[in-house]
Amino acid sequence: MDTLKKFLQVLLLACCCVFVIKNDAVEASHNVYPEFQSLAAVKVNQVHRTAFHFRPPSNWINDPNGPMYFGGLYHLFYQYNPKGAVWGNIVWAHSVSKDLINWEALEPAIYPSKPFDINGCWSGSATILPGNKPIILYTGIDRQNRQVQNYAIPANSSDLYLRKWIKPDNNPLVVPDAGMNATAFRDPTTAWWIDGHWKMLVGGKRKHRGVAHLYRSKDFMHWVKAHHPFHSAPHTGMWECPDFYPVPLDGKFGLDTSNFGADVKHVMKVSLDETRYEYYTLGKYFPEKDRYVPDKALVDGWSGLRYDYGNFYASKSFFDPAKSRRILWGWANESDTSQEDVAKGWAGIQTIPRVVWLSPDGKQLLQWPIEELETLRGQKVELNIQKLKLGDYVEVKGITAAQADVDVLFTIPSLDKAEDFNPSWTSLDAQRLCGLKGSKIQGGLGPFGLLTLASQNLEEFTPVFFRIFKAQGSRHLVLMCSDATR
Repeated sequence: MDTLKKFLQVLLLACCCVFVIKNDAVEASHNVYPEFQSLAAVKVNQVHRTAFHFRPPSNWINDPNGPMYFGGLYHLFYQYNPKGAVWGNIVWAHSVSKDLINWEALEPAIYPSKPFDINGCWSGSATILPGNKPIILYTGIDRQNRQVQNYAIPANSSDLYLRKWIKPDNNPLVVPDAGMNATAFRDPTTAWWIDGHWKMLVGGKRKHRGVAHLYRSKDFMHWVKAHHPFHSAPHTGMWECPDFYPVPLDGKFGLDTSNFGADVKHVMKVSLDETRYEYYTLGKYFPEKDRYVPDKALVDGWSGLRYDYGNFYASKSFFDPAKSRRILWGWANESDTSQEDVAKGWAGIQTIPRVVWLSPDGKQLLQWPIEELETLRGQKVELNIQKLKLGDYVEVKGITAAQADVDVLFTIPSLDKAEDFNPSWTSLDAQRLCGLKGSKIQGGLGPFGLLTLASQNLEEFTPVFFRIFKAQGSRHLVLMCSDATR
């Protein structure tokens, strides 16, 4: 059925139809299609091109690299194929913005050119050194196809756009030890300063155990590996794109990565190569031991906390000193079908940047899109109070649902009808519980929510819906689900 000709609408719903909850995951970020890697887009299909998300005019992008605030500008680096719409020919593309919404594309900052990165310039991070000096750490693929950690510095720090970058010949800074897997050693984090040393993490694995290796340096040039992993977990495979940063125990403001003390928790995030999802824990950092210990109730890996249950991977956070907030970027690969990528002329987007902070109970992170996003709002369509009965659908008219920003408030007169939360469900994560309950099974309170991207006769739609449960004592739990299968 030709969905491009369908009339799109957004519906409020009191009870929706049959769905099977399934996540539209990234199947593989680095599938290799040699025949398409340098096939330029002749015509870029704009029909489904996003307007709220960052994306270059054409071609493949993946991981956001080293976002930072410097010289009054936000800098976003990202993995990019300048020659085609599938993964390959990867460079560090570079764009700048004053507001994280409107971007100016610059020339690539880093591209393969030297023995230590001749076979690839992969992901990494940015750090601001004392004296307001930016530096990039990144993974290069050398002549032996080893993954090594390199650095790059601006050719002219007085150029606030940082257009040109230099890769000094004393690279690489860090190489894999003789006993390490040289093809699973990548993605250095933003470095932090504590106890007279710079410290950074590099993702890796040992057999099937995911590992975050810690390195320290007094001068940022000579790095020494810790004798033991900073953190690791069995049966989790390769840890890609690690991220480590502090969050305050109280408040929504962000902290510089070097912040440490009794009034903070630390976040340890990894991207699991095996699942193509991201997981994080909250815990305590022991700098004198070069160790991180998650809170007792939290677990690493497949059953752990996630930033996002959608198409979200290889995220990177940074501290924004201009507004004292921590901002998180992620990558969404919209298709792993090479022919489709080539046909539409682009593949992948960066997610909308979001602010992250610790929940009041200290058990998880909370997130919200950056406030600047609201500057993209155009025509305002407002519905007055709508009373929804079982089975009701209320259409929101006057908008183009392909690009809509929706604020909706559901008011529940009473929670007395909330169904009991089965204690056996505690072994399920939210995604699996959504799959178990779905939106067909009527509960005491729910399902209710939104049908987005809905066709005229509801053959197609993407529901976002809620259920309310009564837990032990007087507590209530809210389950939020979305389903992209229709």
